[in-house]
Amino acid sequence: MRYKLLGNSGLRVSELGLGTMTFMDDLSWGTTREQSWQIFDAFAEAGGNFIDTSNSYGTSERYLGELIKAERDRFVVATKYTGSARGEHVNGSGNHRKSLVASVESSIRRLQTDHLDLLWLNAWDFMTPVEEIMRALDDLVRLGKVLYVGASNAPAWFVAAASTLAAARGWTRFIAVEVLYNLLERDGDRELLPMARTLDIGVTAWTPLASGWLTGKYRKPPDEAPAGTPAPAGRLDGPGASRFVRRDERAVAILDEVVRVAGELGCSPAQVALNWLRYKDVIPFFGARTAEQAGENLRCLEVTLPDEQARRLDQVSDIALGYPHDFLASGMVKQHIHGGWFGDIDDHRGATDLIRSRSAVGGRSRAS
Repeated sequence: MRYKLLGNSGLRVSELGLGTMTFMDDLSWGTTREQSWQIFDAFAEAGGNFIDTSNSYGTSERYLGELIKAERDRFVVATKYTGSARGEHVNGSGNHRKSLVASVESSIRRLQTDHLDLLWLNAWDFMTPVEEIMRALDDLVRLGKVLYVGASNAPAWFVAAASTLAAARGWTRFIAVEVLYNLLERDGDRELLPMARTLDIGVTAWTPLASGWLTGKYRKPPDEAPAGTPAPAGRLDGPGASRFVRRDERAVAILDEVVRVAGELGCSPAQVALNWLRYKDVIPFFGARTAEQAGENLRCLEVTLPDEQARRLDQVSDIALGYPHDFLASGMVKQHIHGGWFGDIDDHRGATDLIRSRSAVGGRSRAS
């Protein structure tokens, strides 16, 4: 296990993170307390220190509090605030200061700690002013109850505006974003990932295996059905996970390529999918139901994804970036902007990587 500096901070986090949404024994695809301990131990023994949970993950924070208590300072614990179950009072959810303070106090109690290492704003509520959010987060940092802050499931323009405001006011900035990002879901390539690179904000991914689709376990064996045929009902057929995975022809084509690459590298499809994210400099928060699943995911660290295979995965999963990105990446516009010298300029800041890459990926953009 290697470690990465998280965004514009000095915080060291493991290159793989453990997502603990499965640490809920009241879920059909959750884990028992004993299984949670086994998964945690496998992750810790591999050198993992970055753990993600939420105020709304049922028993997850409580289980995690028991697990980290003996070595609290070793682990970087990230949790979230914003949502709550229906039935609480009207101020029991949202991004505002009252919801924030109550949520943090509750998370600290459940985690049996005196501070949170990283607090995610989990989905912008479109109601709370950005000034209120960033000042309230900064107050908690100054009190020592929160060390770092990040944003999950928020528009790129909101994260950029909030970070710029915080920098101008001397408040705590976002050091990372947590986004829905995997080989099936690459919408983050349009705005979120370029924004994060520009502002030196770390990127983490939730559901890196597309709720299990990219493991290949939802395909029938080749002798029973054609490659890519979905398997019988499973987690993806439920109302929760299924809304995040489009099981269409594109999804099948992507999975087929993942399986081919896995065969070439002698590893599992899950390890290929996780390594594609690592190749993109994204930290995956993987989940598991058993210690065996956790072990298989962790063994992705033993596999290197070659450039050729990474390009093939990029191509099969490519998306249209839309206006203005595809317009700016077109050959005519690039040459007009740079007076015909675009190909002769070395950009050490990497700001033009996006439009350069659109020239290399065919079929979706007008780049040339």
